[in-house]
Amino acid sequence: MKVKLILPSLTEAKTAYWRPIKYSLFPPLGLATLAAYLDENDEIDLQDQHVEKLNLIDSPDLVLIEVYITNAKRAYSIAEQYRSRGIFVALGGLHVTSLPEEAEKYADTIFLGPAEQTFPEFLSDFKLKKIKRRYVSIAGRTIQNQPPIRRDLIKRDKYLVPNSLVISRGCPHHCDFCYKDAFFKNGKSFYTQKVDEILLEISRLKGRHLYFLDDHLLGNPKLAAELFDGMRGMNQVFQGAATVKSILEGNLIEKAAEAGLRSLFVGFETFSPKNLQQSNKSQNLKLDYEKATRKLHDLGIMINGSFVFGLDDDDKDVFKRTVDWGIENAITTATYHILTPYPGTRLFEQMEKERRIVTHDWDLYDTRHVVYKTRSLTSSELENGYWRAYKEFYKWSNVIKASFSHDQLKHQMKHLVYTGGWKKFEGLWNFIINAGGLKTMLPLLELLLSKVDYKTDQTKDAIINNLNETDIELTA
Repeated sequence: MKVKLILPSLTEAKTAYWRPIKYSLFPPLGLATLAAYLDENDEIDLQDQHVEKLNLIDSPDLVLIEVYITNAKRAYSIAEQYRSRGIFVALGGLHVTSLPEEAEKYADTIFLGPAEQTFPEFLSDFKLKKIKRRYVSIAGRTIQNQPPIRRDLIKRDKYLVPNSLVISRGCPHHCDFCYKDAFFKNGKSFYTQKVDEILLEISRLKGRHLYFLDDHLLGNPKLAAELFDGMRGMNQVFQGAATVKSILEGNLIEKAAEAGLRSLFVGFETFSPKNLQQSNKSQNLKLDYEKATRKLHDLGIMINGSFVFGLDDDDKDVFKRTVDWGIENAITTATYHILTPYPGTRLFEQMEKERRIVTHDWDLYDTRHVVYKTRSLTSSELENGYWRAYKEFYKWSNVIKASFSHDQLKHQMKHLVYTGGWKKFEGLWNFIINAGGLKTMLPLLELLLSKVDYKTDQTKDAIINNLNETDIELTA
């Protein structure tokens, strides 16, 4: 059987020949995961439109397309091209689960929710030609004891971070604006692999650098602690995501640093208690954001802070306050978002009831456009403030100011090169991508993620200070 798996590109990634570097970071693990359930004799073609031009004139027996909200139009167009030639098309992903009635118009069958349990059933039905219109994931969700991801189908040289992993599904928290929360409704919403399976997967990967794409790497503290203990001595450097609460509680983040954690995506989102309550983001309430950043800096961990603009309690000064806080607290990179009420979320349902949704053009649901009726800010104030925040945070003067607020020279240089390289050289990245040179950048990335040994440096500083004080006393 010939099977085609396709990830259509998101709106901003206009072609495979020009795109922001963030669209060349990670391979399509979801499709590679499903490919593992196919027969070893099947002829499989996995294509990612972010990094290559799609071949749409082939004739597979089955086409599987992963759909996100801002690639939905492209996904539907691709599906129609294949179906017009009598080729069977299946759609799955976040957007399909959020709006099944819409997606169903463009597919022969659809998958709702995570497909690890329903895809084998579909394959059996497909061979018997007794296919259902919908395959719904409810019971029996697990990612333990599953076949290994088909990484042989991934074109490693086209990605800056080919060694990406997902060791869990979902998140233990349920924020009202979270797009992924709806994906796991009607079933288990957070579950993980076993530690031994994760360590085995890591041992198969080439190179030192890893990126855990989990929504919350520390979401299961027991598993995370065992994983980090197991990774000690493996000489890996890795990045991931976690909450402020998980950073402040216990010693889990210290274990992560010892195992090789060098950069962390942290969802600060907003400084307003009212906004946090509105978003059901209770895990951030009454937490000390500055204490969390100091703790990460002391461990030599760079911070990518995530912030949301447009919550109802935001005013005209929210952009400046947020940018100033990030610079003063030496956040390495900042990711800003305009609040986006994704279909399937509680936020979308609430805004629909209040008649605040102003467009269903899914291409605009990219966290860069205002798609709802605002309250404290006008839509133009919100969009202009969003772009101004990015411009201000990544001004060279602010990048330098934040970099040199670190205590150690090594951390200062890492911050300066990482932040500057990420946002100030987009044209150079595009040249590197088109020249096929992404794999040559991995050693530089690993170097940037090398350890900053604060404990050693602080001990040396203390010794030097004591010696200086002794010299003063002897001189006196």
